[in-house]
Amino acid sequence: MAQSSRLYFIDAVRAFAILMMLQGHFIDTLLAPVYKDKSDIAFTIWSYFRGITAPTFFTISGLVFTYLLLRAYAKGDDKPRIKKGLFRGVLLLAIGYSLRVNIFHWLSGYFNSYFLVIDVLQCIGLSLIFLVVLHIILKKYSYLFSVILFTIGCICFVTEPLYRNINLNHIPNVIANYMTTSNGSVFTILPWFGYSAFGAFISTVFFRHVHRERFKLITIFTFFIVGIFLMLYSSWFLIGLYNITNIELFKMSANYNYLFSRLGNVLILFGVFYMLEQFLKHSIIARIGEKTLSIYVIHFILLYGSFTGYGLKRYLKQALEPETAILGALLFMIVVCFISFHYAKTNHFVYNLIRKMVDKFKN
Repeated sequence: MAQSSRLYFIDAVRAFAILMMLQGHFIDTLLAPVYKDKSDIAFTIWSYFRGITAPTFFTISGLVFTYLLLRAYAKGDDKPRIKKGLFRGVLLLAIGYSLRVNIFHWLSGYFNSYFLVIDVLQCIGLSLIFLVVLHIILKKYSYLFSVILFTIGCICFVTEPLYRNINLNHIPNVIANYMTTSNGSVFTILPWFGYSAFGAFISTVFFRHVHRERFKLITIFTFFIVGIFLMLYSSWFLIGLYNITNIELFKMSANYNYLFSRLGNVLILFGVFYMLEQFLKHSIIARIGEKTLSIYVIHFILLYGSFTGYGLKRYLKQALEPETAILGALLFMIVVCFISFHYAKTNHFVYNLIRKMVDKFKN
């Protein structure tokens, strides 16, 4: 596929998500509890927009990853991309676990279950592996692939009430933590894989139609229309399905409908950045979007004290005034991005470096 088919807005979306994550984690971790007042309109607005971050990450990851798979298959050679995708999924799993390692504790013989807690990297890594498997099975059936991805996303979201408070004490934590938050996991593969599946579904639409006349205009309008519908009327739609089918699950899903509404937020975000795409090519925003992994790792080390236990959280946990937290968040974003740009390479470089180390170890 021609270079012109590259989706430049993707990097801008990733940059927005990673910057929102940086300030969100900083403020949530270090702001004093007395200021986390849900009756405060400023805090409420901040919390709402912070809630868009994770859905955006998962959706955009599914979109870009599957889009690249489809491009490789169209060129007649997707095996390297499949191999790379599986490697990347396993790598994200490994990095996710390693960021919760405290070397000093381990050297002293102290181990705890915190190491097994699941966070965003493990869930994205496992999601990529699932998408590779689905691609291998369905790559010859393009439209069926799209339908199944869309169906998986809907099932993940609608069935959320069934596993929302699931308890898996009879299953080892290393497995159970992917399905339950009762042991401290921040994310679980369900329902979050649903966002990756929807992102992958969107990628199939882009892949088939991106060269068509007026595709961009129609897609931008579609993002806004569907996004607004999901935000404002998805609960109404689920109640309608309940009234028609008398299936209680639709009503349960409608009564706690954050998944579809957040997907609506993501689609509107896509629409905004896709509309502004021509202004974002080769910009600093796009460059930040190319370094999401290194930025994530650096911020985790500085804020949470990965590997050593010494991070900002250790000294300033829930201790900052609002003004200090806001200024600190801005400085934190600048410092993390600076380190990423000047002392870390692109995600692609990191993947290739680790791959070479693995190959060398094998030999």
